[in-house]
Amino acid sequence: MLRDLSDRDIRILDFEGSWWLYPEPKDQAIREYLKMSASRYYQALRRLMDDPRARDHAPMTVRRLRRHRS
Repeated sequence: MLRDLSDRDIRILDFEGSWWLYPEPKDQAIREYLKMSASRYYQALRRLMDDPRARDHAPMTVRRLRRHRS
């Protein structure tokens, strides 16, 4: 049985689905709102793209990310 996504993973997916709503540039918003570096954020995002739990939580976001990856 798969465990639920962590709170951090949920925040990352939710942020990626709406980052353009933040007034700061994306990298700055990542640091300010998620308290992590942009490189750590993108590493986590790449991992989440292939996680079925992420797809269940944010299907449109994951679909968009996977489409841009190919």
